[in-house]
Amino acid sequence: MRDLQSQYANQQRLIAALREPRRYPHAARSVEVIETHISWVLLAGSYAYKIKKAVELGFLDYSTLPLRRACCEEEIRLNRRTAPDLYLDTVAIGGSAEIPQFGVQPAIEYAVRMRRFASADLMDKSLQRGRIAPRHIDDLAAAIARFHAAIPAAAAGAGFGTPASIRAAAMQNFEQLRVLLGDDADPDGIAALEAATEAEFVECRATFEARAQQGFVRECHGDLHLGNIVLIGDRPTPFDCIEFNPGLRWIDVMDEIAFPVMDLLHRNRDELAWRLLNAYLEAGGDYGGVAVLRFYLAYRAAVRAKVSAIRAAQSGVSRPARVAALAACRSYLALARRCLGRYRPALIVTHGLPGSGKTTFSQLALQQLGAIRIRSDVERKRLFGLASLESSRGDIYSAEATQRTYARLHELARGILLAGLPVIVDAAFLRREEREAFRLLAQDLSVPFAIASLQASDTVLRERVRQRRNDASEADVAVLHLLQAGQQPLTRSELACTAHFTTEEAPDSETNARAWERFDGLLAAAARCSAGRQAK
Repeated sequence: MRDLQSQYANQQRLIAALREPRRYPHAARSVEVIETHISWVLLAGSYAYKIKKAVELGFLDYSTLPLRRACCEEEIRLNRRTAPDLYLDTVAIGGSAEIPQFGVQPAIEYAVRMRRFASADLMDKSLQRGRIAPRHIDDLAAAIARFHAAIPAAAAGAGFGTPASIRAAAMQNFEQLRVLLGDDADPDGIAALEAATEAEFVECRATFEARAQQGFVRECHGDLHLGNIVLIGDRPTPFDCIEFNPGLRWIDVMDEIAFPVMDLLHRNRDELAWRLLNAYLEAGGDYGGVAVLRFYLAYRAAVRAKVSAIRAAQSGVSRPARVAALAACRSYLALARRCLGRYRPALIVTHGLPGSGKTTFSQLALQQLGAIRIRSDVERKRLFGLASLESSRGDIYSAEATQRTYARLHELARGILLAGLPVIVDAAFLRREEREAFRLLAQDLSVPFAIASLQASDTVLRERVRQRRNDASEADVAVLHLLQAGQQPLTRSELACTAHFTTEEAPDSETNARAWERFDGLLAAAARCSAGRQAK
C-alpha cells in the first residue's frame, strides 16, 4: 500500500510537470488534463497521452510500471480493431517526475499516444447537445454488429463467459459498493438488488452455459458506454476498450450491447435505447440473447454505479464532484432495480400489404413500447443465407419458404415472450392460418395479443412499392397485385383485437391518435385478462 501511495505521489508530480506545453516534443499551446478513476489523459496539441494510475482495484492492477507498460501495449492492439486511426503507439517517459522527457529510457512512466479529437464529439456529449439522430444510432448498431461478427470466440475451456465467472463479476460489484460507499451505502437497497441479481442469474444459468458453447462469448470491447464512443467523420467509433482484465473483455456479446442500451435508458432516451437494441439484433440475428438481456442491463448499471462510487471515494475529489458521483451511483442502482423488475410481455402482429407501412409503424411502436421486433423480410433472407439488402437467388418466396419463414418467426417470438418482453412480428399476415398460429401462441403463454392493421390506398401502395430502395422487401407491383387477390380478410373475432392505422397520415393525426388509443386499450385489457387467468 505504501509503495502504491509513493508511486501515485510521483505520478501526481509528473502530471503537474506535463501541464507545461514545453515538455512535449511537438507544438502545443496549452495542455488540458482529464482525470478518471483509473487514468489521466493529457490533451496537448494534436495528440492525447493517456497515463494509467498506480492503483490496484481488484478487477484492475496497475500497481507496477511493467504492468502499466503491458497494459498500454495491449490497449493499442485492442483499440486498433475499432479505431485504427486514433491509436498510434506506446511512448516512454524518462527523466524525472519534475523534468520529464518523452522517448527517453530508462522510463519512469509509459503513455498511450492517440490522435486527439474534440471532446464535444463524444457520443454522450453529442446526445446532451441534441446532435444524435436516429441514423447515428443505426450506424452504431451496425458498427457493433460488424465488430462482433469479426472477433474470435473464446476457446473451449478458456474459462471465459462461464456461469461461475458471470456470477462472480456481478457479485463483486455489490461487495465493492459496500466498501466504497461506507456510511453512504444503503445496506437494505444493495442487499435487495443483490438478491434480485442472484435470482435472475439462477433463471439464466443454463442460457449462459449454452451461449458460451455456441460461440457468443468473444473478445469484445468490454466498456462500451456512450462516453467511449466518438463521432469520427460523423460515424460512431468505439474506443477505450478494456485492456487490463481479459475476463471483463471476453464476454457475451449480449453483455456488450446491453451497456450502451443501459446508458441510453439511464439518460431517459428509451426510444433510442430500443432502437439501438433492435437494429443490432436485426443485423446479427441474435434474438436468443434476449433471454439474458435483463441480467446484463442490471449488471451494467451496477458496474457504472461502482465506477461512480470509486470516483467519489478517491482522494483529492472536490465536494461538489463527490456529491455528483454519489448521486450518479444511486441513480444507476435505481435503474438496475428497474431492469430486474417484471416486464409485461405482449404479442403484436402487423397486418397489411406491401407498401402499407408495416415497418414504419413497427419502428415507432418498438420505440414507444420497449419491444423487440422481428421482420419477416429479414428473417426470410437469413434462413436462406442472404443479407437483408441482398437480392434473392432462387425461389425464397414459394409456399414452402413462406411456411418456414412464419415457423421461424413463431419460434423467435416465443423465445422473446418467455424472456418477458413484448414482441412485434412485422409480417404481412394476410392468411388466417398465419394469424391464428400467433394468436394461439399468445393464448398458450397467457400474454396480450393485438393486431395492428396498416392501410393505404391502392395508388399509394403501388407508388411506394415502385419507389422502394435499400429495403429488405423485394415485393414489386406484380407481387402486390398477387397478394391483393389472395389475401383473406380479418374475421369478426380478429377485428375485436385489431387497431387500424393509416400511414398516409402522420402518426399523430387524429385518425391515428384514435388508433393508438384503441391499440393501447387492447393491450391493457388483454393484460388484465391474462393476469386474471394466471391468478385462478
